[in-house]
Amino acid sequence: MTKRIAFQGEPGAYSHQACRETFPGTEVLPCRTFEDAIAAVRGGAAQLAMLPIENSTFGRVADIHHLLPESGLHIVGEAFVRVHINLLALPGTRLDQIESAMSHTMLLGQCRAFLERHGIRRVTGADTAGSARQVAEAGKPEMAALASELAGEIYGLDVIARHIEDQGTNTTRFLVMAPEPDFTPRGEDGMMTTFVFQVRNIPAALYKALGGFATNGVNMTKLESYMLGGSFTATQFYADIEGHPDDPAVARALDELDYFTSDVTILGVYPADPRRHAAVQDARR
Repeated sequence: MTKRIAFQGEPGAYSHQACRETFPGTEVLPCRTFEDAIAAVRGGAAQLAMLPIENSTFGRVADIHHLLPESGLHIVGEAFVRVHINLLALPGTRLDQIESAMSHTMLLGQCRAFLERHGIRRVTGADTAGSARQVAEAGKPEMAALASELAGEIYGLDVIARHIEDQGTNTTRFLVMAPEPDFTPRGEDGMMTTFVFQVRNIPAALYKALGGFATNGVNMTKLESYMLGGSFTATQFYADIEGHPDDPAVARALDELDYFTSDVTILGVYPADPRRHAAVQDARR
């Protein structure tokens, strides 16, 4: 059976680009919301979902951390995608004809220097690929969109200016979600383990819970907290670590974590993307 992968957004979105780069030739299923993409996998309309989790410039993607633990899906992979922003316009349009550029507000902010230099007015659109579609449908040469080259390909627009983002290291990390977990050691760049936990109501519980990772030499690459149910007292933590739960050092660290927590749920065990270390180095520059 040919696999189908669901993503949030319109054809040509950066999530679509992530699907194409990670699973070349796989059929894609655009969805209106993250919840719809998750539901498509749970209902069997797709076998995988590609969900953005964080961006090197703007931080974590809103709502995803809340959705993952309740999704019923499991992380089976990750993908790091460079977000190159392009100025797209009707075929034959020159740069000096462009008066306005439409895109998601985050992309408009990422190209501030280029747009100001060329006197191009910013117009907020619902999303990147949708803005490209609107420009194509409007048929006005003075209008442009900021989006991926894939969006230009899909909607018949020319790339007037390529890679115009202010920061050359802008990268989005995506998670590949599936109905069943896969704990099989695989890949050539090591394994990652992602989990959520709640600490027990005792003094210094978080400090003690995390101590096992330090003493066992397990690298924790991400730790974030967020409130549960709108309560200021109910907090859940989301963590990524390098390694597999069966690794002796990781197993000892998780045992210690379990002692100081009221709940631990592993969301996925998956191979590290080969681009992970390059993305980390870029972020440190």
